[in-house]
Amino acid sequence: MSTPVDAERAWADLQRIRVPQERVYDELERCSVTGRRAYLPIAAVMWVYLAVSGLDLPEWGVLVALAAYVGALGAMGVRASRKSRMRLHRSRYSWRVFAVFLAAAALGAASIALTGRLVEWAELPFGSLVQATICAGLFLLVTAPANRWAFAPLRSYDGSRP
Repeated sequence: MSTPVDAERAWADLQRIRVPQERVYDELERCSVTGRRAYLPIAAVMWVYLAVSGLDLPEWGVLVALAAYVGALGAMGVRASRKSRMRLHRSRYSWRVFAVFLAAAALGAASIALTGRLVEWAELPFGSLVQATICAGLFLLVTAPANRWAFAPLRSYDGSRP
């Protein structure tokens, strides 16, 4: 015993269900693809930390600078999570998000180490400023496109999970 299905009614029901879901993904994409402007405060904090870490500070000064750096990044993370109206369920994060996170960590560590060696080799008078500028610039150059790539396949039109 089957019930007759009205095609127009089924299409309208599908659109009624799909439109709010599309709005959610539009909002998530808008939040994740805000451009370089969203990364400027992070790069600025990174620049200040790297510039200060190159100074001849006592051990407690280095620890205070590190605590201030971690605290500032944490505060920015908390502020960003409270500002965002949409939150992505953990099951919707794809392998790309984790790959970008690991690659960014490796690239950041490598850029800091390589520019540190370059500054030591060149014996620049204000080497920490050069190191901070190169690392923060590389962060700004790579982060926004990498995040766009990581969150691009979020929207799946065929109903399957990305």
